[in-house]
Amino acid sequence: MDRVVIVGAGPVGLTAAILLARRGVASLVLDRYAEPYPLPRAVHVDDEVVRILQAAGVAEEFLQISRPGLGLRLLDARHRVMASFDRAPGGGPHGYPQANMFDQPDLERLLRARTAADPLIELIGGATVFAVDFPTVSYRLGSEVFAVPAAAVLGCDGANSTVRDLIGAHLVDLRFAERWLVVDGVCEQDLGAWGGVHQVCDPRRAATFMQLGPRRYRWEFRLLDGESDLDLDPLLAPWLGAVPVRIVRRAEYTFRANIASSWHSGRVFLLGDAAHQTPPFIGQGLGAGLRDAYNLAWKLAADLTTPGGAPDLLDSYERERAPHVRAQIRLAIVAGWAMTGGQDRAAAVRRLLLGSVWRLPGMKGLALRSTSPPLRGVGRGRRAGTLAPAVPDEALGDGWALLYTGAPPAADGHRLVHVTDELDPSGALRRWMRGRAVLLRPDRVVHSVR
Repeated sequence: MDRVVIVGAGPVGLTAAILLARRGVASLVLDRYAEPYPLPRAVHVDDEVVRILQAAGVAEEFLQISRPGLGLRLLDARHRVMASFDRAPGGGPHGYPQANMFDQPDLERLLRARTAADPLIELIGGATVFAVDFPTVSYRLGSEVFAVPAAAVLGCDGANSTVRDLIGAHLVDLRFAERWLVVDGVCEQDLGAWGGVHQVCDPRRAATFMQLGPRRYRWEFRLLDGESDLDLDPLLAPWLGAVPVRIVRRAEYTFRANIASSWHSGRVFLLGDAAHQTPPFIGQGLGAGLRDAYNLAWKLAADLTTPGGAPDLLDSYERERAPHVRAQIRLAIVAGWAMTGGQDRAAAVRRLLLGSVWRLPGMKGLALRSTSPPLRGVGRGRRAGTLAPAVPDEALGDGWALLYTGAPPAADGHRLVHVTDELDPSGALRRWMRGRAVLLRPDRVVHSVR
């Protein structure tokens, strides 16, 4: 069996390679950069996404380099708290904190160490892919040109994806674009900041502040039309006081909402930013890409190891993931509007309403929600398409699993998992099951309830 070729060695590409390897599928990872990108980008994943890192075998190490996010505070222009949504730092229904703050280079080091230790994964840096004539992928490495066979191709090569262009897909604009200045810094001493996300709801200068690790912080400031090269001192002063800061990165971004017109062509697939981009207001950019990898990896492995393949499974990748991503992008746009107030003439009026709106019943749950929407078209029943609560991986194995509490049901070729006191000491899983048998896919998504 030929290897899967993965274009892009960011967190999404590396995670896909690891998840495939854990199912016995070899991959060749090609990245345009000779060395890992050293500067921070993504800073948050939720508890559902940490379960994907668990499946990749790096969750425990990830918890050592991340810190729980303690919720969200909405501030006015003078940094007075308008509303506060506190989140407990302990584990949620998925066994991990519901918000996890980290520095992306730290995560990439974990993933690269895992790939380097796996004989089924080969990573080549400094490789520029210029053609995908399936089943052949062509790339340049220095002055040499190579053509390699591929069992499938995964385009994990970012917002400016070469693979997306090569398969003739384009980005569909979901009508959101704002320019922001993103600043990462390390302070000489801890600022003593509250450990959640601070959102400044000032239409004149919306801003975000968060602590990522010991003395490491991120600030984001929305730019007005025509602005560039802002003086950082007055922007950072309200947060720093007299504490010196070393700027690690300063970059202007245009936060966009886009989705690819098509996520695959034959056995060539797009994942992560190659397939979609979202505003950062609910912290789901990287998480969406890792969900792509988890969704596709088990399906591709099943296709490659099943006589005759599993084309229906592969076709379900875009059918499941695209609506899910669209829903999260829409939520991010709405959250961004609610928290920043927009930039038009009505922004001042909306600003007056923000404090009241965020105090309405149910808004706390919305502000702190980490549960993602269910996948569409999965199995049958009300819970189909939702992610099951945490169950130890060693109990479930890598394939389909049928959970039950009473008499053993017909296995139908699936792994039977008896949920007992030993497996579920708190009883939370059994309360969730409500005495029914639940069939889980290899990605822990509920297929059906019996």
